Amino acid sequence: MRCLKCADAPCQKSCPTQINIKSFITSIANKNYYGAAKQIFSDNPLGLTCGMICPVSDLCVGACNLQASEEGAIKIGGLQQFATDVFKKMNIKQTVPESVIKARNESHRQPIALLGCGPASLSCATFLCRLGYTDVTIYEKKDYCGGLSSSEIPQFRLPYTVVDFEIQLAKDIGVKIVTGRELHKNDLTLKKLKNEMGAKAVFIGIGNPDPKRNAVFKGLDSSHGYYTSKDYLPLVSVASKAGLHKGNAELPEMKGRVVVLGAGDTALDCATAALRCGADRVTVVFRKSLNTMRAVPEEIETAKEERCEFIPYMEPRKVHMKDGKIVAVEFQKTDQDLDGKWYDDGDQTVKIKADYVISAFGSTLHDQAVSDAMQPLKLTKSGAPEICKDTYRTSEPWVFCGGDVSGVAETTVEAVNDGKVAAWGIHKYLQSLCGNDVGNEPKLPGFHTPIDDVDISVNLCGLKFENPFGLASAPPSTSGAMIRRAFEQGWGFALTKTFGLDKDLVTNVSPRIVRGDISGPVHGPHQSAFMNIELISEKTIAYWVECIKELKRDFPTKIVIASIMASFNEADWKELATRAQDAGADALELNLSCPHGMGLACGQDPNMVRQISQWVRSVTKMTPNVTDIRDIARAAKEGGADGVTATNTVSSLIHLKGDGTAWPAIGEEKRTTYGGLSGNAIKPIALRAVSAIANALPGFPILATGGIESAATGLQFLHAGGSVLQANFSNLKIFGLKYDVCSAVQNQDFTVIDDYCTGLKALLYIKGTPGFEDWDGQSPPVKKHQLGKPVLATNKSLPHFGHYREDRAKIEREILENANLLDKSQHDFATRPTKQPVKIPSVNEIIGTALPRIGSYGQLDNKQQKVALIDEDMCVNCGKCYMTCNDSGYQAITFDKATHLPFVTDDCTGCTLCYSVCPISECIQMVKRTTPHVPNRGIPPKS
Repeated sequence: MRCLKCADAPCQKSCPTQINIKSFITSIANKNYYGAAKQIFSDNPLGLTCGMICPVSDLCVGACNLQASEEGAIKIGGLQQFATDVFKKMNIKQTVPESVIKARNESHRQPIALLGCGPASLSCATFLCRLGYTDVTIYEKKDYCGGLSSSEIPQFRLPYTVVDFEIQLAKDIGVKIVTGRELHKNDLTLKKLKNEMGAKAVFIGIGNPDPKRNAVFKGLDSSHGYYTSKDYLPLVSVASKAGLHKGNAELPEMKGRVVVLGAGDTALDCATAALRCGADRVTVVFRKSLNTMRAVPEEIETAKEERCEFIPYMEPRKVHMKDGKIVAVEFQKTDQDLDGKWYDDGDQTVKIKADYVISAFGSTLHDQAVSDAMQPLKLTKSGAPEICKDTYRTSEPWVFCGGDVSGVAETTVEAVNDGKVAAWGIHKYLQSLCGNDVGNEPKLPGFHTPIDDVDISVNLCGLKFENPFGLASAPPSTSGAMIRRAFEQGWGFALTKTFGLDKDLVTNVSPRIVRGDISGPVHGPHQSAFMNIELISEKTIAYWVECIKELKRDFPTKIVIASIMASFNEADWKELATRAQDAGADALELNLSCPHGMGLACGQDPNMVRQISQWVRSVTKMTPNVTDIRDIARAAKEGGADGVTATNTVSSLIHLKGDGTAWPAIGEEKRTTYGGLSGNAIKPIALRAVSAIANALPGFPILATGGIESAATGLQFLHAGGSVLQANFSNLKIFGLKYDVCSAVQNQDFTVIDDYCTGLKALLYIKGTPGFEDWDGQSPPVKKHQLGKPVLATNKSLPHFGHYREDRAKIEREILENANLLDKSQHDFATRPTKQPVKIPSVNEIIGTALPRIGSYGQLDNKQQKVALIDEDMCVNCGKCYMTCNDSGYQAITFDKATHLPFVTDDCTGCTLCYSVCPISECIQMVKRTTPHVPNRGIPPKS
């Protein structure tokens, strides 16, 4: 919610894969988790992996403009992980769009080979298949896939289910994976791939398979207690990652002291893994200072929290052995001279006891058999292929290279981008072989699933609305140019800013559009309300007539609705309507609700509403500033109106300063007036108005507006009874269901339409697909958790603080010690085939589904009572439920002084106050009452 949605977002520029971060954060804030995942996977096919392990403090988070704020930067990595993990739980496959399938030709059937199934190759292969290629094969030498993500990053940092999920996404769109084959002079060579196997292009993404060694440890191996990271981490992964390897494996047991050499992320992975393998003490020793450690700050802090020790300025000098085992390592001091050069000081030495040593000095490629297999490529002195860093093409135009082996990438996200860039280069090369020029500007297709094929268009009276989202007659539609930009972004329709005749032209005051303080002193975007004292359009009718003509000429598939206003004068209304119709407007909205002018007076009088509706049969815009909006809607219908818009802004006084002056204040006198409140703050009022009208006038079209900030809130208005109907004004047709949006655009910009459309598509898809019955929209069921981690020791009545936490930790330790790490049933793997939709409802089919359950208080059954049930395992012991029940409720919750665990007594009346103030979602449930409900009458009534 704190994200500023910056115009030229530095977070996106700092991401190697250029993910549109502000857009996916917007989608998360709007509970459109599919929309967020789509944004992420479109630019990064390994979006979940990178969300978990990306060095965000050096990339997107490090560039966040909120670094300068007290709260600090947005936790982008955590948000990315959250959104993509929710999509993983949806278990929906990736697909190739029908448009790409239809565009395929012989050039897309050319064979492409990729060597090594790590992040770079998976990324490259995914983008190639999205481009339409049908013969894409990855060759992997191991019997499992994923590269370092599988073999070297520990399970506690990156579960194998995540890697397997992203591999499955690649397979969904046709990527073929062959294991047990490697780049080697005795197996696959570049010449063999091209001349014998017919590959037209090859991508090398084999990583750096060989460890760098220090001569001090020459001749030592695991039997002596010495491991390289390339030896140790795969042993840990195979024994702890269910599904990675066939058969059983044991974790390498490490008792006693472990010394880890190195200062990078891999060294810290070795250190924290060693602790989990039984080490009593782990010491990380490295050549340079703490300030120059290559590991990212997040990993350093994690290692410190796990009690790893750090010793800088040390270089191994000698290994001490006893009975064939390492017992100590002798180090010499390193230092840096005034010119910045590092040197060894042999006069200063120290001996550190060690039972095991793990070196993490990095990796390289020095296997001559692999180098021979890369002929005829030109190689660097280190044995890696020479590449163009802009295209990742090697000295041979048909061979590309990326990931660690390229010598450029140092992290997973950089390897993913290598594959992404190379995919476009391969595409451009292969198309050139067939005489096709695809240009120099990369155009890579985004992430696509069956959700994107859901139709959210609406066909009414011969008019087709591409989607039901449009701009309200408000500041975002102030000019024709603004509406044009909105159409270019994808909005389905727009209302013009309300305009009148030239004799009624207005001039606005300033300041006039201010943020509300409904949610307290919140600055920046995500305002829950805006208040305005803006009048209708200052522009002439001639301007709007020309705008309507131009918009309909340039955007013939978009719907333009003219919003008009006049005083209580038949001639004026008919002139406005006629000129708007002649300009080509698809529909009219009669604004009878502007709180600052002639509209409000008309809209509050049922007789005037009825009369104006008779003059101009159209959609009437209702003011909520009436006693009963149903009377006004009924009068509009009786007058022949074809529908109503519910609602406009709510009359309000937004803020008074300490000195008694208002905001906004006009002129030196600092005068103000009541303004129109808009945004999420008026959603309850608008929902009430829409549902009330829909129940009172069944089938009468309602144009829903008021606080629609997301697809989820838009769906609520659909459920509340927005409807559609044909209307006639000469040849004019009226659309009776729409989502008018204003405040959401004021909070961000026109690009929010992408979030709205993907959100609505996802919600409709979920409604029509089995397996989502216990989901709330796009939100999965909440499982027991503490600090975001699953609770292992359940139903123990142990809080999570003090000695109780120690008792709980002992129980959880026993559970983990007895757990079978390789039991796949305990892990959430992606499964195929996925469940197919039975019947995805159309927009029209879900209109008014909530209406049968909305009625008067007398229709509510006071025999069916509920009570609160508190989950002690999820409780954070804050006592808020006890406090609100004690002073605002029914004194039905007790609070244990020692454990701080709340308990609901039989006095609970089910008021739900405790549920409302609990900071942990679903920690409190409202469940069916099992005992008779006897109200507390205070003094018993007389019989």
